[in-house]
Amino acid sequence: MYKNDVEAVDAFVEKYKSLRTEIAKVIVGQDRVIEDVLIAIFSKGHGLLVGVPGLAKTLLVNTISKVLGLSYKRIQFTPDLMPSDIVGTEILDESRHFRFIKGPVFANIILADEINRTPPKTQAALLEAMQEKTVTVAGQKYLLDEPFFVLATQNPIEQEGTYPLPEAQLDRFMFNIWLDYPSFDEEIKVVKSTTTEYLPEPGIILNAEEILFFQNLVRKIPVADNVYEYAVKLASRTRPHNNGSHQWADNYLTWGAGPRASQYLIIGAKCHAAIHGKYSPDIEDIKAIAATVLRHRIILNYKAEAEGIRVGDIINKLLIQ
Repeated sequence: MYKNDVEAVDAFVEKYKSLRTEIAKVIVGQDRVIEDVLIAIFSKGHGLLVGVPGLAKTLLVNTISKVLGLSYKRIQFTPDLMPSDIVGTEILDESRHFRFIKGPVFANIILADEINRTPPKTQAALLEAMQEKTVTVAGQKYLLDEPFFVLATQNPIEQEGTYPLPEAQLDRFMFNIWLDYPSFDEEIKVVKSTTTEYLPEPGIILNAEEILFFQNLVRKIPVADNVYEYAVKLASRTRPHNNGSHQWADNYLTWGAGPRASQYLIIGAKCHAAIHGKYSPDIEDIKAIAATVLRHRIILNYKAEAEGIRVGDIINKLLIQ
């Protein structure tokens, strides 16, 4: 397709710019959120979106699926949702043979809306698909289509009647992406664009084959040893009472980030570098995506909560030194 990897990275930059232009036709603002979601997709990762209702999470995912030319399914997680409602089920057809009916997980992009509203057994059905890219029903294994990307949402306010994801399951998500309210000017644009008869329709920029190509291209990007060392050192400094741990980790954390964080710091930095026209990531690329990789992998202790220390404060402290 391209003469060499350098030319491919240059093409990737142009495709990324085109993606942002098309998405901006529908989504106002949320620039960092869109960048994080696209980095996760091109890094073969999954994202956990945390934000209050009404911030266009569903519209964002739907729009991204359109510009990427991918199939999209939304699953509303509720307390009575069953695993078969996600992966599918076998039925007895008219010829008295069992036939598998695929569930909504058989799509390229899945929006798992309010994933913490459903019990752990149902959560696990989706998380297995995220990790293995397969589902197993009645002993039969079914491959999911690639690319496959899950974007789950959580409401940070309402906790009554929820089943918070355990740390081991949270670790399956590459990024924890925080959404905030739009600025005053952005909200004016949102209201203007959504209260008229004109509804913008984004164009298709990529297809599944091109996305798989760019995902593999990101993996091939070379990384200097000092960047590897910085990523591993950053993750290890979050682990309390461990070799190389930071004093704030010892004082304020119950648990730190595991090796998967180091892996995601590197792959995320590769993609962050590529979309900004660099052919190899540096430490600044690690720092740019560190918060989204680490914030759901470190657990505050009671002392931190008593003193008003937040996860973001600890990550910022680790990045300074």
